[in-house]
Amino acid sequence: MARSAVVSSAILLLLVESACAHYTPTWAVHVPAGKEAADAVARDHGFINLGEIFDNHYHFHHNSVAKRSISAAHEHHNRLEGDSRVRWAKQQRALSRKKRDFIPLHDFSSTAETKTSDVPSPSSATKRDAGSKRDLLQARVKGRPRLADSKFLLNDPKWPHMWYLNRGGGLDMNVIPAWREGITGRGVVVTILDDGLETDHPDLVANYDPMASYDVNSHDSNPQPRYDTIDSNRHGTRCAGEVAATANNSLCAVGVAFGASVGGVRMLDGDVTDAVEARSLSLNPQHVDIYSASWGPDDDGKTVDGPGELATRAFIEGVTKGRNGKGSIFVWASGNGGREHDNCNCDGYTNSIWTLSISSATERGEVPWYSEMCSSTLAATYSSGAINEKQVITTDLRHSCTAGHTGTSASAPLAAGICALALQANRDLTWRDMQHIVVRTARPERLSLGGEWRVNGVGRNVSHSFGYGLLDAAGMVRLAKTWRTVPPQRRCELAAPRVQRTVPPRSTVTLQLDVASCPGVNYLEHVQARVTLSAFRRGDLRITLSSPAGTNVTLLAPRAHDSSRSGFTSWPFMSVHMWGESPLGIWQLEVSNEGRYLAGPLTQWELIFYGTETPAQEYDASSETNSIGTNAGPPVTAWSRSNDIDDGIALVWHDSHSVSDENTPVPDAVSGQKHASSGCASYSAPPLHRCLECAKGLHLYDGRCYKHCPAGTYASEVLTERSSRRRNLTYFFDGSTGATVMKRQGTDAPKPSAFEALDMEPIVNLETSPSVCLPCHYTCATCSGPHENQCTSCSEDAQIYNLTDVELKVYCYPNTIVPQLNNANWHYRLNVALSIVLFIISFISLYTLIACILRKYGYYCCGSYYNSNINIAYDRLSNDDKNQSAIEIEDEIKKALHDYTESESEDDLNL
Repeated sequence: MARSAVVSSAILLLLVESACAHYTPTWAVHVPAGKEAADAVARDHGFINLGEIFDNHYHFHHNSVAKRSISAAHEHHNRLEGDSRVRWAKQQRALSRKKRDFIPLHDFSSTAETKTSDVPSPSSATKRDAGSKRDLLQARVKGRPRLADSKFLLNDPKWPHMWYLNRGGGLDMNVIPAWREGITGRGVVVTILDDGLETDHPDLVANYDPMASYDVNSHDSNPQPRYDTIDSNRHGTRCAGEVAATANNSLCAVGVAFGASVGGVRMLDGDVTDAVEARSLSLNPQHVDIYSASWGPDDDGKTVDGPGELATRAFIEGVTKGRNGKGSIFVWASGNGGREHDNCNCDGYTNSIWTLSISSATERGEVPWYSEMCSSTLAATYSSGAINEKQVITTDLRHSCTAGHTGTSASAPLAAGICALALQANRDLTWRDMQHIVVRTARPERLSLGGEWRVNGVGRNVSHSFGYGLLDAAGMVRLAKTWRTVPPQRRCELAAPRVQRTVPPRSTVTLQLDVASCPGVNYLEHVQARVTLSAFRRGDLRITLSSPAGTNVTLLAPRAHDSSRSGFTSWPFMSVHMWGESPLGIWQLEVSNEGRYLAGPLTQWELIFYGTETPAQEYDASSETNSIGTNAGPPVTAWSRSNDIDDGIALVWHDSHSVSDENTPVPDAVSGQKHASSGCASYSAPPLHRCLECAKGLHLYDGRCYKHCPAGTYASEVLTERSSRRRNLTYFFDGSTGATVMKRQGTDAPKPSAFEALDMEPIVNLETSPSVCLPCHYTCATCSGPHENQCTSCSEDAQIYNLTDVELKVYCYPNTIVPQLNNANWHYRLNVALSIVLFIISFISLYTLIACILRKYGYYCCGSYYNSNINIAYDRLSNDDKNQSAIEIEDEIKKALHDYTESESEDDLNL
């Protein structure tokens, strides 16, 4: 018993130690006198100085302190704090940090992640003929490979399969036009903060930069990853290949910025502490331009965590002093907690104003199953999706290549590479310039309506899933070339009156803050809401914020797994959705409790506005008077649609080759009779002029009227709420603005005094159509309904597949997976048949065995008692009849014996 108690206690201790952040044998120490003084302090107290974190802050290690301990080493800590040369010291605790590649869904085969061996070893790569090497060298010197004039052709074997870079038709990230202009990232340095970098990988070695690399885990300059049987440290090498894999070298893949230099910091293959993070974020900030991070706190739907004081200081030092004062650019993966209903606003790295937070979109432009929704996401790139969708191709460990890089881990490096292209186009861009350019050029039109798109107060499309849209490399490069540095960042902080408001179950508390003035901030960039709130169950809370311009954002959505009672203490929820709006007016904070327990009290909340006093660009000021949404940039080119143009809502992805006269919008007339020629019954208010309803026989889609729904959508005869409300409305067309003014029947027409400057005329005899075009499931090219089993045609790389043997239920699956599905179905049916046969045989055998046992031992069964000695079954007796039945049975036995005796006697007499 005592031994079991000891074992149980030991197990419990290990569980507690693993659950809690344990202390490490390292310290962060501030020694103002500099490195020599820090070395002396370390020697005097038995420490080793591992190096400088930043500005006279040093990383100490003590060999006699346990590597993992739940208690602090007070003796050694007190010695440091007692030294007059030390201003501050703190023993470091291990933090939980996870790489943001995700656990794959169930696959039909073992080939979900494809690794190829088309990358030869460095020795074999050197055997190429001299002429090819000279050609490649000349191409590298120019910063781009030699290209054919008609098509952009590269000899890298995986280039034809890099769909997210070369699909064309607006279905990729538009990098090729930038490459054609000679923009390849040349001169820009990107470092990958991760688990190491395979420095001798044949597809990376030409662009590897040792000055952008370090091993924080082993404290040396070589970031080479630690190898094991499962390649657990492949993450950093994969991310690096996305950025700067060499182009046109007949190896593996192509990096987005294949002319850029790339380095790696090995910092995730060991205890990650505040000092480790700060040291990684501060690596050579005058040399490194862009830091890419695809990791963060646990994406488990119950964690609220962020950078510590040292990492926070590293961010501030980076954006204020890095790149000679222009600011280091930090690109961060938004998180993979979608399956756990996590919210990236609970991640202090992605909701930081200093990071460029990037989410993912599938090849169909859908929200991936792993994606987190939050208001701090700035933009998205393509990445992996469902099991039948393509993934990202990049370099892999052991000089190999993979087509299976996934999650937001793949998105952040792609974004870092695109930022490198923009930075080559304009080396004077600051960290805030880069965010402005992303906001203005991101493209929402190829992303799904499932991203819940909204239009903010300045007319930009924005989504909690995709931010401002898909990164557009060529658009960013084009805008960067003409970009002028934004005015200085200003900060304005306003605290609401202190309150003590509880939030009852299933209810909402609304608080308002009237901002009458905000010195220095007239044009918003980032908005933070710092909230202090307790809760019986934190995951039941929903927090929303509304701006004076009417932009409503969800700062926090309920998280089913978050049962913490910790609440929030001055937690900075952040939003980029109000970008460009004015802070003046009434702001409204709503706290909803969707649980069964009382929440609160909410004791304090404040708003922190970051922005500029004057417009970010000169043309912004002139465009304010013309349109709500034209503050996005200079005249739009034919490269792409983006947030330079306000479209009110994003378009659903569809095949650009499927456009015809039948599914193009009804053309608008130049004259004032816009409503009649376009087939539109009513328009939204200026300056958007988006159609709200169509004439009879036409279909409404994306603010326009169509004779036939575009590819990727289907017609739905659904009476919308808007059309039902407007059945009793009379429409007046405004010829000067192109807008439509509505008047309810039975009320007075608009007074002439109110519209004396407008050319008003009633719209008569115009029947409205309730038909709208709704998006197909993302797997279908055309469809008859919204579900995945209602496809009527597929894209070129997929085929109709009947998974259920029912003609009305057909699916679209990629050509590569259909044979696997057939095999899977055959095995499935065979297994079901065998299982049924085995069940029947087992049941019969078991029944026979039980019956034999019962008969042998005389057990009760089926209402009778069995006696194995004489073949007589006695019916079960009730309590009332036991005695009488026993007498009757005894008499019957006696009578039978008497008859038997008499018969025997008669036989004897006869004899």
